[in-house]
Amino acid sequence: MKLLHIDSSALGSYSVSRQLTADIVAELKRRTPDLTTQYRDLAAQPLPHWTPVTDASDPSAVLSHQMLEEFLAADVIVIGAPMYNFGVSSQLKAWIDRVAVAGKTFSYTEKGPEGLAGGKHVIIASSRGGHYSSGPTVAMDFQESYLRALFGFLGITQLEFVRAEGLNISDEHKAAALAAAQASIGSIGTPTAKAA
Repeated sequence: MKLLHIDSSALGSYSVSRQLTADIVAELKRRTPDLTTQYRDLAAQPLPHWTPVTDASDPSAVLSHQMLEEFLAADVIVIGAPMYNFGVSSQLKAWIDRVAVAGKTFSYTEKGPEGLAGGKHVIIASSRGGHYSSGPTVAMDFQESYLRALFGFLGITQLEFVRAEGLNISDEHKAAALAAAQASIGSIGTPTAKAA
């Protein structure tokens, strides 16, 4: 079984989403001894913004193909997705633009769009400075709603979130939110290999 581990936070060792993805991957490795992992740090090695390329040998096209192949080969994808200005980081968006590919991960049909990437298990480590899952700021959450819509569009129905929020309220609140998120990791589903 193959796991693709994606981090996108620019905060390095201060990143809560990075800590959570590492904890999630460690838990999945504990449960699934035959799990092989591939790691991609989108902040340390950022992808350029997507542009249309007609030459398949162009370095940008080669990189886009590599991102897509890594995604397609994975049974489980663990993504660190910090909330930046109510949405996802531009680093993560650049990766998404390379895996959401018509004819590869979705198609348009007479009955509407059809996801082609089903059978994958996606676990997202979401970190937020404030509270956006409830209360008056819920309408400002374009991070989780976007990721749910995107992966659903690609046909992925096994999508889970490990969320730490209110991280910038106080040090005490940050510690409590991180501990609660880490405690929830034990309840994430165990991925299964997709049918060949």
